[in-house]
Amino acid sequence: MASPIPSRYFPDRALVVKVLFISSEVAPFAKTGGLADVSAALPRHLAAAGHELVVVTPLYDRSPDTTEPVTSWGDIRVPLGSRTAVFTVRSSVLPGSEVPVYFIDCPPLYHRGSVYTNDADEHLRFILLSRGALEICQRLNWSPDIVHANDWQTALVPLYLRSVYAWDQLFANTKSVITIHNLGYQGSFPAYQAADLGLGDASYMLHQEQLNRGRLNFLAHGIMYADAITTVSPTYAWEIQTPENGAGLDGMLRARAHDLVGILNGIDPHEWHPGTDRHIPFHFSAKSLWRKEKNKEALLVETGLPYQKGVPTVGMVSRLTTQKGIDLLVDAMTWYLQRVDLRFVALGSGERRYEEKLAALAARFPDRAAFRRGYDNGLAHLIEAGADIFPMPSRYEPCGLNQMYSLAYGTAPVVRKTGGLADTVTHFDTETGEGNGFVFEHHNAQGLAWALGQALEVHADKGAWQQLQRNAMAVDNSWTMRAGQYVDIYRRLIG
Repeated sequence: MASPIPSRYFPDRALVVKVLFISSEVAPFAKTGGLADVSAALPRHLAAAGHELVVVTPLYDRSPDTTEPVTSWGDIRVPLGSRTAVFTVRSSVLPGSEVPVYFIDCPPLYHRGSVYTNDADEHLRFILLSRGALEICQRLNWSPDIVHANDWQTALVPLYLRSVYAWDQLFANTKSVITIHNLGYQGSFPAYQAADLGLGDASYMLHQEQLNRGRLNFLAHGIMYADAITTVSPTYAWEIQTPENGAGLDGMLRARAHDLVGILNGIDPHEWHPGTDRHIPFHFSAKSLWRKEKNKEALLVETGLPYQKGVPTVGMVSRLTTQKGIDLLVDAMTWYLQRVDLRFVALGSGERRYEEKLAALAARFPDRAAFRRGYDNGLAHLIEAGADIFPMPSRYEPCGLNQMYSLAYGTAPVVRKTGGLADTVTHFDTETGEGNGFVFEHHNAQGLAWALGQALEVHADKGAWQQLQRNAMAVDNSWTMRAGQYVDIYRRLIG
């Protein structure tokens, strides 16, 4: 593969920022959640604005076979404590762009049948990703202005830049940014595994108090050594500095508050737009909302539920975890399904207890509720296009994407006031006609039931409902503005 793409947009070369973007998952090559979407969309939009991007990620056995070997580099060896990891490099490009993607190909570590594991050497898999990305820069002879790390899996990169790779003038002016997508996942391992980091004389740079307590926390070191820290919404940036939501790292984050910025994720209008969505049978806009009703009918036919014009449909697409408030949703929907003529469609997978609860709900109300276990991209799009109401009763939500998809499709999000949900959804006011969804504050079934009741009440008023839909569809959550906010941070760092 050729070296990193040149800028064609900035006549002044000084305006171009060179960014090494490292992530454990990048769509469409590997995906378990929103990180993969962000890791594709942000580099693509940065490149479209004229910046130079290189993306590095592991090659998993589940990755599509669309890569080519970089044979000129041969085997690359990285010491991991008493062991040595040997990897080769393969390459591709991000779809819809010319952004090069380099894959670390190490089958003993990455061919596990899944992106993440609970294996005893999980730490080695992402030590190799962090060091391997810098090794690739060396072989490209490419000096990034910014290394952008993402979550715990790449959080050691800022430390490595200041220690193991500090000798290399290639990185002499490189600054680092780490984005925290979900503070609940920190990469915490037994302290003895610190020997595998290969820090040598720089081992003093590790968080000694944590080590004395018997733990090695990857994300903590990213917070310690990155030049800037971002997270995925302004509200979440504040929340993670509190003891209630800081997951044990709130003190460290408060100490870096000046360097911590919340930037909302965006959505890709090429993938999520009701006027062009290839996954839905009827395209529509704010001026043709009657076509949305036809998607509702298609959704109910697809899920085996009876369609009746005017009957509201509640749709959900979610990972089924405690974070997502599934208990609240099941309790609230049980109450409404017993008393109100509505339809409920859920798609998702995760903790078995939640899968069983949703399956039991569908079995109890076979003409009103349906549950599909797993993930189906086409059905996810159809739910966003066909549902009237989309509940997200999360305990916490760093950013959230589904509420943004819902807004784009004129589907009213019902959300708890937390994280990115609080930053993107405003409660609809029937007096003023302002607002784009429904918001509740207290994380309990009563709060969710109240917000659902508000949504159903407004849904019964056709004029008010269409005003809400138009408000929602007018919101711009695209990546264009969000990418510019990252560029502002990059430029501040490099001067």
